[in-house]
Amino acid sequence: MERWSSTGAFLLAAIGSAVGIGNIWRFSTVLGQNGGGAYLIPYIIAVFVFAMPLMILEIALGEKFRGTIVSAFRKVDPRFVIIGWFLCVIVVLILSYYLVITGWTLGYTVLTLATDAPLFSEFSNSLLPIAFFVIATLITGLVVSFGVNKGIERISIILIPVCILILLILAVYGMFLPGFHQGLTYMFTPDFSVLTDPLLWGAAFGQAFFSLSVGEGILLTYGTYMKSGQHIPRLALIITLADLFVAFLAGLVIFPIVFSFGLSPTAGAELAFTSLPIAFAQMPAGKVIAVAFFAVLFFAALTSAISMMEVGVAALRESFGWTRVKTAAAATCAILLLGLPSAMSYSSLALTLNGVKILDFMDETVGTLGLPFAAILLSVSFAWFLPRETLESALGGKTALPRVIIPLCRYVIPAVLIMTTIARIASGLGIANTYLLPGTGYIGLLLQLEGITAIVVISLVLIIIACRLRGCNLRKRLGFGSRK
Repeated sequence: MERWSSTGAFLLAAIGSAVGIGNIWRFSTVLGQNGGGAYLIPYIIAVFVFAMPLMILEIALGEKFRGTIVSAFRKVDPRFVIIGWFLCVIVVLILSYYLVITGWTLGYTVLTLATDAPLFSEFSNSLLPIAFFVIATLITGLVVSFGVNKGIERISIILIPVCILILLILAVYGMFLPGFHQGLTYMFTPDFSVLTDPLLWGAAFGQAFFSLSVGEGILLTYGTYMKSGQHIPRLALIITLADLFVAFLAGLVIFPIVFSFGLSPTAGAELAFTSLPIAFAQMPAGKVIAVAFFAVLFFAALTSAISMMEVGVAALRESFGWTRVKTAAAATCAILLLGLPSAMSYSSLALTLNGVKILDFMDETVGTLGLPFAAILLSVSFAWFLPRETLESALGGKTALPRVIIPLCRYVIPAVLIMTTIARIASGLGIANTYLLPGTGYIGLLLQLEGITAIVVISLVLIIIACRLRGCNLRKRLGFGSRK
């Protein structure tokens, strides 16, 4: 089995999976839409009390089981293998439209370098979003095909330090902008009155799980490649702090620009592709700043996309015995097909479903509801159905850590995720801070629930049909019916 070359390599790869659009783009967006500094209180609570314990559990079980998300669920109970495959489907579906956004960041980097950053309306009214989606997907598949050491590890070692360095330079630049102090005040001055809003807490929990890549099997897969005997809580703390650091750093880059050029801090995700390019055009050395900003967005999005693709590639390799190159090629082709409708929806082709752009539909169903559902399944399956001795062994034996992590993963984390998800659905509202995309509008509760139900049913039907078509051999390959 492949292994990370060092603990540092694992950390950079794990930080790369966590540091993505969720930190640089979405964190500033959600912060702006939730009253600035007040949002930091529930967000920090969500990160350290809920997301980090599940991260520790994922990494620990990956190190212990030395398998994929599918085989990990099979070791809990052979009947749970379908949950493992379902989580793979969720991650791949999210990746299929996440790579569309990754393509946008690549496109803006290239176009800004060549000419000037286009307005998003101009960019999305062409075929360029489709072309850059294809390029971003091919790059992701190529990196994964090179393996853990020569692909994922090498790209993480290069891109993560580069991202942080560029953000530090941009943050220093922002210190000399006239809106720096106003941006700083906006970020860190809380309005405690908004803390009674349950949707604010829901947004914080959603952002925490989305940003740290927990509950999706990514960190379990990465934990499989770790060397034994690592201090997992310390590693999880480093990953969490690095993730927070990049998020705050991104805020220090974005908000000084926002207030210096009279932009709205609550404008949402369209800040990145609509408002900021206008500001860059008015800034001294604006072209250089624009290229650097969009390059950071692309590098961060790419490392996250790589980690998501690795979940599916690892599961397929383990189940079918294919080579890494063959598996990565098959996964890349599948994602191209799955993501093409989303790419077409934000292009001159304007593909829609009942008037809703396909990408918006995917984000509102798989992204908004699928992610917490996956985290609930993972937390409940491992914390409730694995023997306590196995959990304690994975978490370091008879220490204080299992006495903290196990109750949190058994009771608190599932309960909070269920409550916030129900509140999200019961509100019957379009909550802007849950969207990834510029100009996204609420698709409606009925279409949202119909969409997630259809995705669940289709996923299960495809798995069952595949088993029926190939019979017992495929059932064994997929892990169905195998024993512990």
